[in-house]
Amino acid sequence: MNLPNRLTLIRLLFIPVIVFFATFPFAQFNIVFGYIKYEFVSLPVVNLIILALFTLASITDFLDGYLARKNNQVTTFGKFVDPIADKLLVNTVFILFAYQGVVPVIAVLILIWRDTVVEGIRMIAARNGVTIAAAFLGKVKTVAQMLTIILYLAGNLPFELVQLPVHELMLWFTVIISVLSGVSYFIQAKDMILESM
Repeated sequence: MNLPNRLTLIRLLFIPVIVFFATFPFAQFNIVFGYIKYEFVSLPVVNLIILALFTLASITDFLDGYLARKNNQVTTFGKFVDPIADKLLVNTVFILFAYQGVVPVIAVLILIWRDTVVEGIRMIAARNGVTIAAAFLGKVKTVAQMLTIILYLAGNLPFELVQLPVHELMLWFTVIISVLSGVSYFIQAKDMILESM
């Protein structure tokens, strides 16, 4: 197995670790992580641990694609697993946010609906021997999702210091971009999708 594929698998392994730190009842075992205070903002240490894990996982996302292209190590396995790892990582964190009441459930549902529809479109295209590459809006969506997650985990710093809700604005920007990118995928494949109607 080449290095890019190993990095992709490492990204998958980060996911259960993130879920563990987000959901484990540490207080029941008298484990207290506490908070770090910056000005008037209190950041749970658990959030900072999850932020570090998520950031490391996101770096592997950049590295595996970069190394695969640079060293001509693009494989079918990588093409299959890489987008799955990306979506599982990001959607897992958003689901955890919704579970904790940090973000509106409807925002997370829209993001997951969009991913489901796009994967369906790609399956139809693949059956027709057509590969639909990631569109520009899709790449913007991925970056926006990661930035949104980082802002929420970081307590919206530094913007929280001036009481500017950039994390919330980024969440809804991400939702809008996700819908628009989903529409762009549909437009690319609409002839294949509608041919049997």
